[in-house]
Amino acid sequence: MASGFRVASGVVMDLEPSDGVENDLNAVLADRHIRDRIIEFLGGHDPASATCSFLSRCDSGDPSRVERWPVAALDQLLQDGAAIARSLFDTRSILVHLDIEYVNHDAPAAAFTDPWRAFRLQAPVVAKIEELLSDWGIRPLHLITGQGHHFVWRFPRGSELDRKIGNLVPTAYRDGSEQTFANLALVMEYFAHRIKAVSEKETEVPVEITATQVLPSASGQRELISIDISEYGDPLDSRMIRIPFTRYLKPWSSGIARRLGVEDEIGPCICIPLHEIDVLQALKYRQDTADVVTLAKQCCMLIPDESDGTVQLLEEYLRSPLREFHALFYEAEHDPKERWPMTYAATPLLDLPGCVRHVLLNPNDLLLKPSGMRLVTRCLLAKGWHPRHIAGLVRSKFEDPVHGWGNRWQGYSPAFRADFYVRLFAGQIVCGLDPLADFRCDGLKAEGFCWPGELPCDVRPFHDRLVSEHVVGPSA
Repeated sequence: MASGFRVASGVVMDLEPSDGVENDLNAVLADRHIRDRIIEFLGGHDPASATCSFLSRCDSGDPSRVERWPVAALDQLLQDGAAIARSLFDTRSILVHLDIEYVNHDAPAAAFTDPWRAFRLQAPVVAKIEELLSDWGIRPLHLITGQGHHFVWRFPRGSELDRKIGNLVPTAYRDGSEQTFANLALVMEYFAHRIKAVSEKETEVPVEITATQVLPSASGQRELISIDISEYGDPLDSRMIRIPFTRYLKPWSSGIARRLGVEDEIGPCICIPLHEIDVLQALKYRQDTADVVTLAKQCCMLIPDESDGTVQLLEEYLRSPLREFHALFYEAEHDPKERWPMTYAATPLLDLPGCVRHVLLNPNDLLLKPSGMRLVTRCLLAKGWHPRHIAGLVRSKFEDPVHGWGNRWQGYSPAFRADFYVRLFAGQIVCGLDPLADFRCDGLKAEGFCWPGELPCDVRPFHDRLVSEHVVGPSA
């Protein structure tokens, strides 16, 4: 390995880059080979021919706000040493993206201070993902970022596959690109179900779909491997994918490194592909400027067209119990907004456990958290609510200005978000993928979703009703 940033005993020893390292790093990111790889990932031969619609900095303090830049600003962003993402929207293709990452709710910087352990814990899940993709005949780009893995592939707009996915179910979106993306979420939910079903018994920590709260593991910490498909819960033009061969600055832009006082334990990081190297090699390469340039000379970052394999994935989804649940979900519609005062707003909260009442009365930001959404979904499903109306209730909370949302929903869709998360959590219950092991008062307390000041609370009747009435067997 060429000399770049020190690695000793598997632990990164450097500080946030000094001025000298910073200048060296920025010079490397401007290297011709790295620039060529980045432009390939943008879908072109040069910035003018790129098929992504915009670039975005992903090093702002508020990750929910999309800072759009034209593709022509690529060189400026590279010279600035920015962490950069490309739009998930592509003018020629539908991009398919899967994100796997290690999350620790008790030690948020753990993935950065001990990446070796974080990636080791992910290894069984990644192996199962690769097996599934191979069975379907999908060969994606495989990238690593600061705390996990990205898998990316595409299929052409206007293709028969685009039409089939776009026609899966009706949605609130009429534009073709939004329609296909909204329905691609259903297929990716199925993919996530399969990953969770085949990998969770082989890992040391829980495997969850999105970064929900979990019970403490053997380490005593609430840590998990997140199958993060949350991007499918928002409109297409609001989401991005990190670009390989660009910087990963999340520990600093989020304030985690400074707040926890671990700046000395986190070294610089560049997102790179797993091209003819394994994960352990990649964890070293991504810190070393010379190795990064060498890798850029050897690989190709064109996002592959994996239409045939995606057809196989789609056909398997169409034969699954999850597909049956999705058909049930979309049999109903949200109540019209003019009726919300008589329907969703009139929901009798005293019939619910105190923890659920607390979340519904304080939706900003408890109902934005996946665990808050899961808690509400579990309890209302146990009470016999149709899952689409649970989503309607959640949407009504999101759209009620009394909760102080401000511009929180600018560029996003409360209806789309509510449908996605309720469908995700209800589907795992109905298909038997959620064992409900933490759905008890002591479990919720351990996860931080218990508020003792509320009225007497007991979720056991709701748990027992779900077990007896809704769990129908393994999803996959």
